[in-house]
Amino acid sequence: QVQLQESGPGLVKPSQTLSLTCTVSGGSITTNAYYWSWIRQPPEKGLEWMGAIAYSGSTYYSPSLKSRTSISRDTSKNQFTLQLSSVTPEDTAVYYCARGIRVGLGMDYWGQGTQVTVSS
Repeated sequence: QVQLQESGPGLVKPSQTLSLTCTVSGGSITTNAYYWSWIRQPPEKGLEWMGAIAYSGSTYYSPSLKSRTSISRDTSKNQFTLQLSSVTPEDTAVYYCARGIRVGLGMDYWGQGTQVTVSS
């Protein structure tokens, strides 16, 4: 059973960089043909796919967030990390990590989500 767990600060100040880590257990992030995504849900809004890192290490980003987003991984720890720069209160959301069989699609395992609030 694959399990994902998000971790990181719950409060970030405007203009700073938000950094979250997803720790994966029960499966390797280098296993062929899986894509590891970050997804968020702002209050009162739907889910927004932010980006993904593939089993190969290739990265993919939402066009609307590409200029501020970076996803990386540490294969020795079986973790992948999201960095979102220059945050504003509009970046306040529950952030999820998930595993998918395609880029941005077919999510079969999700983390429980972590609330991040952007406020001074």
